[in-house]
Amino acid sequence: MGSVLLQLDREMGELVEGASKSLVQVRNSRGGAGAGSVWQANGLVITNAHVVHDERPTVVLSDGREFSARVLARSKTHDIAALSIDAHDLASIPIGNSLDVEAGQWVMAIGHPWGMVNAATAGVIIGLESEFPDGGPGEHKEGKQWLAVNLPLRPGNSGGPLIDTEGRLIGINTMMSGPDIGMAVPVHEVKRFLDRELKITA
Repeated sequence: MGSVLLQLDREMGELVEGASKSLVQVRNSRGGAGAGSVWQANGLVITNAHVVHDERPTVVLSDGREFSARVLARSKTHDIAALSIDAHDLASIPIGNSLDVEAGQWVMAIGHPWGMVNAATAGVIIGLESEFPDGGPGEHKEGKQWLAVNLPLRPGNSGGPLIDTEGRLIGINTMMSGPDIGMAVPVHEVKRFLDRELKITA
């Protein structure tokens, strides 16, 4: 039993280490900060729209480099924002398929809660929701989906990656709904947003 737990511990640590290479911090002039992920190696970064308060937010890479980012597109309806930084050959996060997720599937949320850099929290998928319980960010038009997970999301987690057990991005962590349920934008909604707004296909 001990060897199984040690192997699990090692594998989870490797998942966090891998995802953290593409994890960024997004800062704004109000003093707030969220997280984001490098979507493409050419400097395309994905985060939550509610994290981006400025037209030129600051993006901090995992190696400590800071960039003044441009906002390429933003959707309050879907709580997604696409940023661009003048950097190349970046580590980008592998993209998964949120339409294939199942209830009970293990996932991990990575971000900077309360300023704690590269912090990770594990939980399981509750399901895909068609509406955001108890309100939340965005306008929540019909047809939009959210991933519900039983893990805590705190200030600094917003915009960060929700990854599966293979280290692939399946959602963008958004906020809590009540004390126990975390909500994330499914990655298939992010793909649709990028295709619609920027003609970018993953």
